[in-house]
Amino acid sequence: MPALPILIVEDDNDLREALIDTLELAGYQVLSAEDGESGLVVLAERKVGMVLSDVQMQPMDGETLLRRVKLEYPHIPVVLMTAYGVIEKAVAALHAGAAHYLPKPFEPDDLLATVAKYMLPAVDDDAVIAEDPGMLRLLDMAQRVANSEAAVMITGESGTGKEVLARYIHRHSPRAAGPFVAINCAAIPEQLLESTLFGHEKGAFTGAGNQHIGKFEQADGGTLLLDEISEMPLELQAKLLRVLQEREVERVGGKKPINIDIRVLSTSNRDMPLEVTEGRFREDLYYRLNVFPLMLPALRERPDDVVPLARAMLSRHASSSKRRVPAISKTAAQALTQHRWEGNIRELENVMQRALILAPGDEIEPEHLFLPAVRRQDLPQAAKIAVAEPAALPQVAPVAPQPVVTDIRMLERQHILETLKQAGGVRKLAAERLGMSERTLRYKLQQYREEGWQEE
Repeated sequence: MPALPILIVEDDNDLREALIDTLELAGYQVLSAEDGESGLVVLAERKVGMVLSDVQMQPMDGETLLRRVKLEYPHIPVVLMTAYGVIEKAVAALHAGAAHYLPKPFEPDDLLATVAKYMLPAVDDDAVIAEDPGMLRLLDMAQRVANSEAAVMITGESGTGKEVLARYIHRHSPRAAGPFVAINCAAIPEQLLESTLFGHEKGAFTGAGNQHIGKFEQADGGTLLLDEISEMPLELQAKLLRVLQEREVERVGGKKPINIDIRVLSTSNRDMPLEVTEGRFREDLYYRLNVFPLMLPALRERPDDVVPLARAMLSRHASSSKRRVPAISKTAAQALTQHRWEGNIRELENVMQRALILAPGDEIEPEHLFLPAVRRQDLPQAAKIAVAEPAALPQVAPVAPQPVVTDIRMLERQHILETLKQAGGVRKLAAERLGMSERTLRYKLQQYREEGWQEE
């Protein structure tokens, strides 16, 4: 999806035009306002990825605008510019929630580097983040097949985002205005799956007190996603094949067929040809569903997407928790890119939620990621030799083993109490370092007291 625009708030016409030209030449979409009040009007009407504001403006200056933005739109990064800035004012602005402080004059490269670091990504729950060349080629194929009525089967490891890609195909298809209905074939008990798919009439079986419209009818005029289709029982596969061939469905207990107009997409994390060979999936149904196959790569196979995905997740979770979005440091970005991601995008989501809890300030560092230790089989050969030869290591005094914290809530508690201790028990300072309100900190400390913690 297209990038969010940058809002420039600057009362100097010449400088405002120069900033607009610099950013637009770099490929950014830009909105502009002549003062703080006008900037707030723009923010009320449009989503933006960043506010770039001068400080010295009338009647509302940049620092007042910053406070208003942090109050009403806390997740939007604000970068302040001023020719009159001094260190004390810059520090005060950062404490008030500014993402960065640019002293004038600054070079265009400095501006672009700041924007690249703090700019919010354009993302929603169904967005497909893709910068990796292989993923971009896959999206190109997905857009092409979206314009047809062909059945698409999306395969890939668990957690790679197969349903997100299915929604992408629907949004780019002629059926985009129609419903998108998804059903997870692995999540519904076998005895209820037929009724869920095809619907049932009142009294069709014990407990059927009302008529139920099935997923096929709900998707009429749109797209039906059969998620994890390989988990469907063989008996039901035969009925599904007939529905796809005849384009009509009959409710359980019904007496007449109902015509349906749907496009069917399906997903699986299994080796479907192997499932067919071993008799767990009907061959005729497989070929009916697999008209256009799309193989979604694992996250470790699309390394250029890891950091953009991480930034998008930080933006979403920071917005929901009403805090500003931290940047990802270079060393943290390297750690993310080098990790194996056995759990794919789902694992990355967990890591970024954890980092948001652990990061006390406005930047994610490697220690905030809390990534699992590297397994010995993943080490390079030289490292394996070093591990295998403990005698070569210097002799050190034995250290008592430290307990490993695996519970996220306990990890958060440990981090909060350590930060409070480092702040000398000053709650306001600790709350600032933790990126949370004093009220939230008080609430958590009260919880810890009820659990037995005693304040020093």
